[in-house]
Amino acid sequence: MRIDIITCLPKLLESFFAHSILKRAQEKGIAEVVVHDIRDYTLFKHKQVDDYSYGGSAGMVLMIEPIDRCISALKAERTYDAVIYMSPDGSTFNQQTANRFSLFKNIIILCGHYKGVDERAREAFITHEISIGDYVLSGGELAAAVVSDALIRLIPGVLSDETSALTDSFQDSLLAPAVYTRPAEYNGMKVPDILLSGNEKEIEKWRFENALERTKKRRPDLYEKFTKDSGLDTQ
Repeated sequence: MRIDIITCLPKLLESFFAHSILKRAQEKGIAEVVVHDIRDYTLFKHKQVDDYSYGGSAGMVLMIEPIDRCISALKAERTYDAVIYMSPDGSTFNQQTANRFSLFKNIIILCGHYKGVDERAREAFITHEISIGDYVLSGGELAAAVVSDALIRLIPGVLSDETSALTDSFQDSLLAPAVYTRPAEYNGMKVPDILLSGNEKEIEKWRFENALERTKKRRPDLYEKFTKDSGLDTQ
């Protein structure tokens, strides 16, 4: 998978992709993340990429021309499965969307900043608008990093244990069960005996029941969805 991120503040993303799982995925050649400074695509002498909003509204808006030049240059090199704009009014990002997008080969993510981007850029180039929550950030860079992380970790070979991503929260509309590690007892707090038993069938049963109970308590909305989709008796 290749992810091209377009931003006016590329340094915000440098550290995020230079460590841990995302760094190893790129070193293995499984994923490639390329950050593009939109200022490299402006024709203005002083690298201007934003301007005042027509109509007198407060805040600066990213201009369409450098966005067009950047996306057009990228599309001249390869075909893209999606051109995503990170926006608070986009569809809420979830695990199901991550699963679907993780199958894509090439993705562009456009990061808005200031007051956003010229609406014509959204109409002309964007195939998907994505939000990571009902709140507003200073720009789309952090949101783009979140989406990239969620997609890349799902690609086979990225995680050391390929089943790990399949047991994450939300994969089956349930939160993940509680997890423990050594020591088996600490200050009187004990790991559940079943997890020490070696009985894989009973352990899996415990994990499912624990995930179900945690979801019911902490995310009743997800619990309701799961019980509806699975036909589980809620009485």
